[in-house]
Amino acid sequence: MTRSTVSTTFVVPAGIAAGAAMRELDLPNKGPEAVVVVKTADGTLRDLSWVPETDTEVESVAANTEDGRSVIRHSAAHVLAQAVQDGFPGTKLGIGPPIKDGFYYDFDVAEPFTPEDLKSLEKKMKQIIKAGQKFSRRVYESKDEARAELAGEPYKLELIDDKGAADDSEVMEVGGAELTAYDNLNPRTGERIWGDLCRGPHVPTTKYIPAVKLTRSSAAYWRGDQDNADLQRVYGTAWESPEAMDTYLELLAEAEKRDHRKLGAELDLFSFPDEIGSGLPVFHPNGGIIRKELEDYSRLRHAEAGYQFVYTPHATKGELFEKSGHLDWYSDGMYPPMQLDEERNAEGQVTRQAVDYYLKPMNCPMHNLIFDSRGRSYRELPLRLFEFGTVYRYEKSGVVHGLTRARGFTQDDAHIYCTREQMAGEIRNLLQFVVDLLRDYGLDDFYLELSTRNPEKSIGSDEAWDEATGALREAAGSFGVELVADPGGAAFYAPKISVQVKDALGRSWQMSTIQVDLMLPDRFDLEYTGSDGQKHRPVMLHRALFGSMERFFGVLTEHYGGAFPAWLSPVQVVGIPVAEQFGDHLEAVIGALKKHGIRAEVDHSDDRMQKKIRNHTTQKVPFMLLAGETDREAGAVSFRFRDGTQVNQVPVDDAVQRIVDWVHARRNESPTAELLGPAEATVGTA
Repeated sequence: MTRSTVSTTFVVPAGIAAGAAMRELDLPNKGPEAVVVVKTADGTLRDLSWVPETDTEVESVAANTEDGRSVIRHSAAHVLAQAVQDGFPGTKLGIGPPIKDGFYYDFDVAEPFTPEDLKSLEKKMKQIIKAGQKFSRRVYESKDEARAELAGEPYKLELIDDKGAADDSEVMEVGGAELTAYDNLNPRTGERIWGDLCRGPHVPTTKYIPAVKLTRSSAAYWRGDQDNADLQRVYGTAWESPEAMDTYLELLAEAEKRDHRKLGAELDLFSFPDEIGSGLPVFHPNGGIIRKELEDYSRLRHAEAGYQFVYTPHATKGELFEKSGHLDWYSDGMYPPMQLDEERNAEGQVTRQAVDYYLKPMNCPMHNLIFDSRGRSYRELPLRLFEFGTVYRYEKSGVVHGLTRARGFTQDDAHIYCTREQMAGEIRNLLQFVVDLLRDYGLDDFYLELSTRNPEKSIGSDEAWDEATGALREAAGSFGVELVADPGGAAFYAPKISVQVKDALGRSWQMSTIQVDLMLPDRFDLEYTGSDGQKHRPVMLHRALFGSMERFFGVLTEHYGGAFPAWLSPVQVVGIPVAEQFGDHLEAVIGALKKHGIRAEVDHSDDRMQKKIRNHTTQKVPFMLLAGETDREAGAVSFRFRDGTQVNQVPVDDAVQRIVDWVHARRNESPTAELLGPAEATVGTA
């Protein structure tokens, strides 16, 4: 995509529009680098028609910046709403914010939109854009004036009523100190064509929306509440240039091909049976092999790093989560309780009250009980407990998304108990361990995100939070990786650093998290005996390396497009005889590979050789071994790879060794003729 433009700082004199002040600087007003709005020192974006009351320093914001794209997309949402109300009279408007890579608008419309409707709406949008309608900001004198104008828009009336409430953070169309609307004006006559309640800002005219496309529609609820009205949501994308949008759409198409849900079915990896329930996957044998390889290697690395393995149950009495605070702060994300253990006498009278049991959403309270099961000495610290622990979280149905947002999943969960003096070193060690292990799985493009306290949703003292946050920030700073702030994004009990990994398509995924917790050790009254013979409170570090095995599996599936590295592939080698009589020769080769632990088989089906090659290429088998008369006579095989390249007539012992070396080295590249090397053989393609 087009690179972002460096902004220009300049002063807008009092009483002069920002756009007019900008003209003297000869800044671009066309193309991807066109200035669409300006930004004040406090980060507020302003229209180019904005007139300050005092001389004000601003920065130019170009179309090909994140802020610029956001303004273009919000402006496109207005154009969409205008097109909908023009084509579907009587439609009521919800909200239309910009989102990552696009925008949406919610509508109360008589019938759901069809694909044909979206095509006609996109055509109408392009007509509006071509007309060059001007976006004009207008301030309402009072709420009553706004209500009178928008009497036929019930959702806008609700937003007006919310204006000035104690918390209007979710009022997406109404912000700042004023109640404002944006009108779309005829560029020649100045006549108002359409308008919307909105805080802005917007591009100067619709011609500043050079590339737009509607992508899909779906059902939605007003403000995301299923108890509210059913709406129709239309999604779209808009960019600073047709080239930038084409690049994005190509990425979107590639992402669709790599969708782990699609590949999961095609490669027979996992499924989501209706009989089990939403967000609760089952792994098939092929997926089970991959998952076992992921877990086995992780266990190996954890054992080498001094972790001790523990196991905890899937359910517990509710009092454990009362003690940890989860029932106070996290109950919405938990499955409802099961009432168990009630006892009655022969007359049916209750002699023992039922107890609430919960499926666990976290493993940490149980690990605290393991720590507290006996006295602990400073000599045992740091104590590193590790578990592949399955947890259950009640995600709303609209948020569940394959393996990457499931309701039941297994965390590779570790809790480290250490002294205050050990804390900084342990955090650095954790970061290094996490990053090294992610690289081993082929993910090496990442940055760190620091999530800090939300004062309204947290426990503990400011001093404890400051200490924990400072320790994380210092460790991350010494690591030499980009650190991005996430204000208020911490869990209720601890700040965290998360490792944000970029996949092969450049998309970011939150993977590993590290939290410094000074709260739960207090709530569980955890203690160890120090070298001074006194009792001390340990620091508790929470760490999930993959986030969850399911999510990591889904991300890796999309990262590799289903073409897993050979060491992870369910079937690593398939022998394909040119004709049936060469099957025995390949069976001997496959047998030699199996002795080295290689997952290998011979395809003895009745299909022709070329169809077998196509089938196993589609199934993304990394190594295919071909054999005909020449290969058998020479005691050799020919390699065929996923990319269609071949290495011909490689002696059997050499071929076996190359495959074994490749797999045991855990190489993450897909093998090719060039990477494997021809040795004494010839290289060709078919």
